[in-house]
Amino acid sequence: MKEFQVNGAVLKCYPLTAAQRIHNYSVSYCPNHQQLLNIGTGFYVQEDTDFNILKEAVYAAYEQFESMRLRFLKDEDGTVYQYVVPTEDRDIQFVDFSKWKEEDAHDEMRKWTAVPFKRFHSPMNQVVMIKLPDGFNGIYLKVDHMTMDSSSLIAFDRYILETYCAKRYNTPKPKPAQSYIKALERDLAYEAGSAAYKKDAAYWTGEIEKSEPMYTDFNGMGRLITQRRENNNPNQRSAMVTSSSPEASISIYKLEKEPSERLIEYCEKNHVPMVCLLLMGLRTVLSKFNNDEKDVSINSCVARRGTLLEKNSGGTRIHFFPLRTIIEPEATFLEAVHTIQEEQNRLFRHANYDPVAYRYQRSKHWNLPPGTSYESISLTYQPLTLKQDADKIPDVPYKTFWYTNGVAAQPLYLTVMHRVEDNGLNFNFEYKKDAVTDYEMEYLYYYLCRVLFRGIENSSRTVREILEMI
Repeated sequence: MKEFQVNGAVLKCYPLTAAQRIHNYSVSYCPNHQQLLNIGTGFYVQEDTDFNILKEAVYAAYEQFESMRLRFLKDEDGTVYQYVVPTEDRDIQFVDFSKWKEEDAHDEMRKWTAVPFKRFHSPMNQVVMIKLPDGFNGIYLKVDHMTMDSSSLIAFDRYILETYCAKRYNTPKPKPAQSYIKALERDLAYEAGSAAYKKDAAYWTGEIEKSEPMYTDFNGMGRLITQRRENNNPNQRSAMVTSSSPEASISIYKLEKEPSERLIEYCEKNHVPMVCLLLMGLRTVLSKFNNDEKDVSINSCVARRGTLLEKNSGGTRIHFFPLRTIIEPEATFLEAVHTIQEEQNRLFRHANYDPVAYRYQRSKHWNLPPGTSYESISLTYQPLTLKQDADKIPDVPYKTFWYTNGVAAQPLYLTVMHRVEDNGLNFNFEYKKDAVTDYEMEYLYYYLCRVLFRGIENSSRTVREILEMI
C-alpha cells in the first residue's frame, strides 16, 4: 500500500490483485480497443416504477459497494494502483425508450457498452435508469471488468432491487455488503510470500512439468496441422491462437426448460456440479473434432468466492486455469465426469495463484512463443440468478440482458447461465469474428447438446460409444 495525493487529499492506494492484473495485461495489448473490459448488462422489471425511489436505491448500493467507487492511477514508473473514493454523487441518468421498438433500445445500449471509460482518476461504471416498452423498467449497468465481475454485478443489482422494494413495499432491507478493501488486503497478503502461496506455486510447477498438453481446436485439426507444417515440426502440441482483430460478436442459444431440467436433475442425482457436466460435454466435442484426442485442455473459470467476505465484497475475483484431462475411451460417461470433478476440485484448491504467472512459467518451461496456447476455449458457468425471494421481492415478471462491447481478448468464451424466467440454460458464445463464424458456433452448440444428452440418458455408455454416436 502507498499513499498518493489525489485532488488535494492523501489517499491509501493499493496494488492490483492477480485477478485485476489479468485484465490490465489484456487491455495494455489492445490500446485502440479500451472497451475490451466493458461489461454491459440490463435488469428490467414489469412494474410501474417510481424512479425517484429507484435513484435512492442506486445511491444506497453505491454506498455499500466500495468496488463501485474504485478509481485507478498510474505512478511515475507506470505501475497502476487503485483507491476508493468516499462517496459517489454523480447524477443517475434516466432514458425513456418506451416509444421505441425494444430491439432498437437494446441496440442503443449495445452502443453505450462499446464506449470505453477514461482509465485513470475516473469512475469505472455507468448506471442509467431505463424505461422500456410494455411496462418494463429498470437499470442499465456498464462496469469495467477490473472493478466488478458477474457475481458482483448480480449482488449489486440485487441490492438495488431489495432496497427499492424495502422503500416502496416495506419488505426487509438487504444485508450490508462486505468490505472490498478488506478482501483486497487479504489477497495482497496471500501474494506476499505466504505459506499458502508457496504451496500453490509448488502445485502448479508440478502440473507444468508433468507432461506437455495437446492443443485441441474448436474448429478441428486444421490450425495445428497448418502450424506443424509451417514450423516443420510434426510433433508440435501447442498452437498460435492470436488473431489479427479483436472484433467480436455473441451468439446466444437457449436450451428449453425441459431439457435444461434433465441436465439439472442428472447433476443432483449423481452429486456432480453442473460445470463438470458442461466441461465433459465440451471436452468430448473437442476430442471428436480433433481425431478422438484423449488429452484435452479447457480454460476453466474459478469465481473464488468461497467465504462470506469474498461472496459479498464485490470486485473482480475470477481466475482462469486450464483444466486438463486425459480420459481413455473405455471410461464410462459418469466415470469421465467424476474424473473431471476430481481435477476441478484440485484446481479450486490452488486457484488463488496468479494465472498470469502460471502461464509465463508454462511458456518458459515448454519454450512457447508469445500468443501460443494449449486451450482454444474458455468456460464459465454462472449459477447465480436474481431468483425471486417472496419476502424481499414482489413476484413480478423481469428479464435480464447481456450487451456485447464488440471486442474480445479470447478466440472463444462460453458462458452458461440460467434464465430468470424459467431457470433454463442459456449458452452465450462470445467469439472473435476472424476466428469463428455464426454457423460454426451453431455447429459446436449442436454437438455439445448431442454429447450431453447421449451421456445423461445412459451413464454407462463409454466415451468411445458416445464419440461414435455423435
